[in-house]
Amino acid sequence: MCGDTDRRGGAETPAEVCGAGLEFYRTALLEGRAPAAQAPDCVREFGLVAAAVDDAGALVPVPPSVATAALAHPLERLILEQRQALASVRASMSQAESVYRTARRDENESSQRLTPAPVITAALDEAIEATRHELLTAHPGGRRPEEVLVKALPRTLTAHGKGVKQRTLYQHTIRAHGPTLDYIKQVTELGVEVRTVDEVFDRMIICDRAVAFIPDMGKDHGTHALKVTDPGVVHFLVSAFEYAWERAKPVVYEHDQQRPALLTDETRLHVLRLMVDGYTDAAIASRLGISTRTVASHLKKVGDLLGSNSRAQLAYLTAKSGLLDDAASSACDCDRPS
Repeated sequence: MCGDTDRRGGAETPAEVCGAGLEFYRTALLEGRAPAAQAPDCVREFGLVAAAVDDAGALVPVPPSVATAALAHPLERLILEQRQALASVRASMSQAESVYRTARRDENESSQRLTPAPVITAALDEAIEATRHELLTAHPGGRRPEEVLVKALPRTLTAHGKGVKQRTLYQHTIRAHGPTLDYIKQVTELGVEVRTVDEVFDRMIICDRAVAFIPDMGKDHGTHALKVTDPGVVHFLVSAFEYAWERAKPVVYEHDQQRPALLTDETRLHVLRLMVDGYTDAAIASRLGISTRTVASHLKKVGDLLGSNSRAQLAYLTAKSGLLDDAASSACDCDRPS
């Protein structure tokens, strides 16, 4: 066993006292000494024997406690040095941790939570006041509360006065809401572009493609919002807006019109498409910004036309009729350049 070694305190020593070493040590204890030439390496390395003072060829036994103390001292010194080195590493890393946390805190400021509503309003007013070139807004959910429109108008007028280009997306259903249409008529006369689309991804306001306000998901949109300044995130939001804008329909007032066309057929087709995909009336209403009663009305009219007696049959007959295929084909034709 004396051939097996271990590193202790930087030096190689036997891993353990072997059987021969224990027998040699027992003999030395019983006789007071033992021949040095017969001593296994392990008893020497573990300090269990020492040279006899009166006989260079003999070894005398050393108490294990004394041998342990002598052997442990360099190990304890090494442990102390390692502990000091560990403490030094931790102290240095603590400074790095402080730098890391500061940098992360600054990074996190690119997404700031705003609540309650007055804080959101103040942040919006500040951002729009600082806008110099472009203001993009998207509002899902159909009709807008009149008190919201009253608050929005001064911001729009302020931006217009500075020459800011403004584009706004709504859902088709606002075309039947008088107060929202009155607001749209006022702002479009100033040059604001307004379009409607079947679905709007979510509420957002983007100022100069540098600052965006979006809902804080999972919380009340009216009292919780996120202010985002991260360039990558803002670029993504602008791209989403532009994609929706390209497929949206302009809100245009003719001289003899009190309100723009309702786009009822397009909304009905979208209701059918979602119904065929398995959405409930409530889910369809939420996505399109209409009431469940309106969804039911659209489905009933198509059901009467196709002669269906149940929702499942209506889905089957709609898919079989090619209504949705024809609509998709027409949309593709409209998108092709002439």
